[in-house]
Amino acid sequence: MKRFLFIISILIMVYSCNTTSTKDDNPFFSDYTTPNGVPPFDKIKAEHFMPAIEEAMKVHNAEIDSIVNNPEVATFENTIVALDESGRMLGRVTAALSVMTGTMSDSVYQGIEKQMTPMLTEHYDNINFNEKLFERIKAVNDDTVNVAKLTTEQKMLLDKKYKAFVRSGILLDGSKQARLREINKELSEASLTFSQNVMKETDNYELVVDKKEDLAGLPEGLIASAAKTASAKGMEGKWVFGLNKTSWEPFLQYADNRDLREKLYKAMYMRGDNDNEFDNKESIKKIASLRLEKANLLGYNTHADYVLEQTMAKTPANVMNLLNSIWKYALPQAKKELAELQAIADKEGKNIKIESWDWWYYAEKLRKEKYALDEEALKPYFKADNVREGVFAVANKLYGITFKQREDIPVYQQDVKAYEVSDADGSLIGIIYFDDFARQGKRPGAWMSSFRKQEVFKGEAVHPIIYNVGNYNPPTDGKPALLTIDQVETMFHEFGHGLHGLLSKCNYYGLSGTAVSRDFVELPSQVMEHWAFEPEVLKMYAKHYDTGAVIPDELIKKIQNTGYFNQGFRTTELVAAAILDMNWYSMTSDNNTKNAEGLKNLDVRKFEADAMNKIGLISEIIPRYRSTYFQHIFSGGYSAGYYSYLWSEVLDSDAFQAFVEKGNIFDQETAKSFRENVLSKGGSEEPMTLYKKFRGAEPNPEYLLKNRGFVK
Repeated sequence: MKRFLFIISILIMVYSCNTTSTKDDNPFFSDYTTPNGVPPFDKIKAEHFMPAIEEAMKVHNAEIDSIVNNPEVATFENTIVALDESGRMLGRVTAALSVMTGTMSDSVYQGIEKQMTPMLTEHYDNINFNEKLFERIKAVNDDTVNVAKLTTEQKMLLDKKYKAFVRSGILLDGSKQARLREINKELSEASLTFSQNVMKETDNYELVVDKKEDLAGLPEGLIASAAKTASAKGMEGKWVFGLNKTSWEPFLQYADNRDLREKLYKAMYMRGDNDNEFDNKESIKKIASLRLEKANLLGYNTHADYVLEQTMAKTPANVMNLLNSIWKYALPQAKKELAELQAIADKEGKNIKIESWDWWYYAEKLRKEKYALDEEALKPYFKADNVREGVFAVANKLYGITFKQREDIPVYQQDVKAYEVSDADGSLIGIIYFDDFARQGKRPGAWMSSFRKQEVFKGEAVHPIIYNVGNYNPPTDGKPALLTIDQVETMFHEFGHGLHGLLSKCNYYGLSGTAVSRDFVELPSQVMEHWAFEPEVLKMYAKHYDTGAVIPDELIKKIQNTGYFNQGFRTTELVAAAILDMNWYSMTSDNNTKNAEGLKNLDVRKFEADAMNKIGLISEIIPRYRSTYFQHIFSGGYSAGYYSYLWSEVLDSDAFQAFVEKGNIFDQETAKSFRENVLSKGGSEEPMTLYKKFRGAEPNPEYLLKNRGFVK
């Protein structure tokens, strides 16, 4: 036994020697020498991250110490700007790690993430509770004479930095700060556990079909993809379907086998709720209670009050007023749609009552019957590469910018494509990556982020490096990647976020690009969706993958006719999720939820069911996200913020109307105003101020209702 342990220890030492990186071979320890300073993914290895993070925290601490120990009187430049410019190495490392854990996650990266999370939480707490640093920030903030001389952007940065420290607890006494540190650490760990559990449940589930007759109704492409998945798992001659949306949603849409539809759908909506090792109910209770306790410590009644103070909405009451105003239109429309679906089922003589796992299937039948539109007939015109070129073409016609693929830029995964973005005058704007396809280890959904944000750093212009992530259908069975209508819309949406990051023209890192309130950040993304299916735009990119033929007018008309199709369902599931979010974070300590102890007996399933029953949600529809896999609000930064998509929709519907009123969806004057007053400004001014500069008035909420077909 001793000899065995000795051998194991030697092997561990050898492994450690082989995997521990040094400063010489670790790409994070020096400036990147890649084109435009992109991350050198061809050199970055998993073992580089922890040494780089540890070193980057040391560097960051030294930068903070130099601010604190500066003998000169605190000024905007030597304190606020210096703070904004600190932590660059750490940001570089964590940005690269974030894309790996989000899109290439495995046990190695999950382990790094688990080790790193409490370290970074403690690191930033040490900065946020640095009293000497705050004294300097406060001195700058309280110097009204010099504050008056600052530009609007500088005042916004000062206000943001000052409030960030106050909202982090710098004004609390020692014992409360100590408790806040504990809460922050526990929250970071619980949120990470929640996220990893969702990913594991998503990746681990398999619906194995071994009878060909059980594939009846499914499109050839989906069948081929399922066969390819089965083959990769050593199950030749079978078909495997999973819980990625590109698998479960079309299965529900087309599969004739109702029992299998039910089985797959229930597996999807029971993620994190199976009373197994990946169950998220305890994590939910912990996260909700800790956030409430943190809000109470900081002087707020609820977590929602704490979050919304920094948004356009400002209060939970304003959020609920918006959600309720939409709900009163959405639910009745959903009930009408349900009646139409039930009528089709009755006509078929199936003798069934429509359930939630039937909705997609009968909605597709209704679309074919009512509008003669088969989504499978559209997909050949939505080749992923062509759609991407379509969003480029729209951006070019609106803003004059161009895109050139760069084969020499290293990427983190073979399917990822990188493009150099240039302005109309040929000057460099930045780089954008597209990571389009679903794969094992990739977080569900779609998102935008950055490896480097736009700013002016020590007098030098810094060009942004942006990336868009999707989970679209990958190429299969000799065919290219073909997108659904929803996926086309998603690509336009995420590219809108990308434009927000690319076209930023701010001086300071902390204000640039998407550094805006949560309910304003979706404006640039959602407004882009409006161009996706305009006839003029469709003819620019919707070309048959095989023949190259432009989409015919007949199909375009059908797309236009179905613009309001299923909007009752889509809006109801979205608003229900937003209301569920507000229920979790509007709890007060009066509900005996002040801490984890007070929440230990809460029944998560019942809490959710009660919240949905209270608003009258019909059983045939569930919230877009059930609590146990609602990553937006438990691990993704949207807690008490999922309403933002609807708040921003009020803005984007009104914003697109500005183009409609000009009679030209590419009106150059309107596009220039949107770029200059919204896309380029980041968080340099108050959101409504920026919007009114663009539109000349506050947004009219009626256009949201019109766009969803709820009012004429």
